[in-house]
Amino acid sequence: MTAVKQGDPGYFVAFPSLKMSRDADGVLIVTFHTNGGALTFTARDHTDFVEAFYRISQDRGNKIVILTGGGKDFIAGIDFPSFGNVADPGVWSQVHDEGAQILENLANIRVPMIAAVEGRLHVHSEYALLANVIVAGESATFHDLPHFAGGIVPGDGIFTTWSYRAGAGRAEALLLNPQPVSARTAQEWGVVAEVVKDGQALARARELAALYLKAPEVTRRNTRVHFIQPLKERIVREVGYGLSLEGASAADLVKSMQSKG
Repeated sequence: MTAVKQGDPGYFVAFPSLKMSRDADGVLIVTFHTNGGALTFTARDHTDFVEAFYRISQDRGNKIVILTGGGKDFIAGIDFPSFGNVADPGVWSQVHDEGAQILENLANIRVPMIAAVEGRLHVHSEYALLANVIVAGESATFHDLPHFAGGIVPGDGIFTTWSYRAGAGRAEALLLNPQPVSARTAQEWGVVAEVVKDGQALARARELAALYLKAPEVTRRNTRVHFIQPLKERIVREVGYGLSLEGASAADLVKSMQSKG
């Protein structure tokens, strides 16, 4: 584990798949990664991210939050076996609770958030869609690998966020027939704010952060609170139910796979 720098909170180094650094102006960069490369999302991450985003949300030293990915991708894949037997109600109860808490804690980050997306954001793209602004490299793609194509309901908030940002019709078509969505198309849909040259998303996010920092702190915080409130209400209303539906479909999928085996 990386040693915490003097003056940094201990949580900066508490989560193996999150690299955190904060500059003197309070801009926190959170990098999703696996051993420094693109993150392969695991059950451990699912657990860790609940506390990580809570700690970020509670730390008033964070003035702007930027989410980005390690390597050349944002989140490229998922380790399904790490979640265990999702047909077990006890297993799914934990998945259900953590899934809702991750999104609620992201929505409770009360400072402007920017997502700097390069490469593949093919798992949990809803994390980026909870940012106020997404800056994407021109080759970036958005996708939903884990759900409908794999036989389970997209109930973990991906429909809630995509329908809020892009419209229900586009979200339903995307999630029923998952195909990579280009950065330019996502921009046309209103999901991505800016498309930049590959490799420049984080640099542009830093520029935007510097611009936002010119506003008074209370103004910055209250603007984020105001902007996120409608989406937060939908998360609270929809995601717990959606995850229950997803759990039932996951149990049925396991059952059908066992019967074929």
